[in-house]
Amino acid sequence: MPMDTTLSARVATRIDEIDPALWNAAALASGPYNPFVDHRFLKALEESGSVGDRSGWAPAHVVLEDGDGVAGLAPCYLKSDSQGEYVFDHAFADAYERAGGSYYPKLQISVPFTPATGPRLMPAPGRDPAMARAGLAAALRGLMRQTEASSIHVTFTTPEEQAGLVAEGFLPRVDKQFHWRNEGYVSYDDFLGDLASRKRKQLKRERRDALADGVVVRHVTGADLTEAHWDAFFAFYIDTGSRKWGRPYLNRRFFSLVGQAMPEKILLVLAEVDGRPIAGALNFIGGDALYGRYWGALEERPFLHFELCYHQAIDAAIAMGLSRVEAGAQGEHKLARGYRPVTTYSAHAFADRGLQRAVAEYLVRERAAVMAMQEDLAEQAPFRRGDASSA
Repeated sequence: MPMDTTLSARVATRIDEIDPALWNAAALASGPYNPFVDHRFLKALEESGSVGDRSGWAPAHVVLEDGDGVAGLAPCYLKSDSQGEYVFDHAFADAYERAGGSYYPKLQISVPFTPATGPRLMPAPGRDPAMARAGLAAALRGLMRQTEASSIHVTFTTPEEQAGLVAEGFLPRVDKQFHWRNEGYVSYDDFLGDLASRKRKQLKRERRDALADGVVVRHVTGADLTEAHWDAFFAFYIDTGSRKWGRPYLNRRFFSLVGQAMPEKILLVLAEVDGRPIAGALNFIGGDALYGRYWGALEERPFLHFELCYHQAIDAAIAMGLSRVEAGAQGEHKLARGYRPVTTYSAHAFADRGLQRAVAEYLVRERAAVMAMQEDLAEQAPFRRGDASSA
């Protein structure tokens, strides 16, 4: 259905103000199922209090409308800090504040605490994607003026969205992650066959050592997930998160809510000793990918982190027939486990033209450095000669 040329936008301060079926249909119209833009996931964040109030993330979801109804949707938040985003703009904020500007609030179009690529500017089903995305970009600029925000940050965009945003005057930014790619493997050993001999032996030994001393691994999903599982996992999450970030982003209630709302999209990998959970890794199941999100442990065991987060994720992705594993932000140690460097994208716009010019100049240099690093990392991949191309 073509889109009426008369567009307007409104802001929903709660995801519940938007019909779940419409939201999820728009998300699916933008590509394979992504669990993090599922209405249920965003609702669990809000209902648990992990976002909103004093979290730094005030929901301001954009609803684009015309004479025929909803034309597009965007997960949007008014931010009062730069925490939990994984695309770092602290240098921009510091420079602007030193120059006398107010960097906060800013608009963040993303999924809180989730460095996973997915749809951000979502055309409603049947709408022209380019027109809807252009309308949403214009609506975001209008919201930036209305809220007196300094800037707009659309992070972990799809390549198609990135191209459209750049055409609308947004500044492109790139970064890298490490993803495992399923080349039609039927087993983990089949995957190992693509690695250099020395790397195969290293990973086999690593997995064997991780499961020594009575460690047993269990995969829990769907109706088998219980509050006892979430109690155990939250203890892991709090312990590791407190040491890594200082303050974990998610509260205990979030895990119960998301587990009740979408258990079929969750895979919890637990390590146990004598029936007692000692570590765990939480994954979300997408239409074509397994997304590793959180990990924690109460006991230090050699290679257990690699086993639960990377090797077990590969096992699960092969069993589910998924095309890749996205194991989260950063981590060049993933390269040795068969995860390849891939490009991630974000797009940015600033109300202050001077700041826009300064950031644009910086991003030119940053993009060149990121792409050069990615090429170098691809050469270090553990695959046999001729099999080390990046995704």
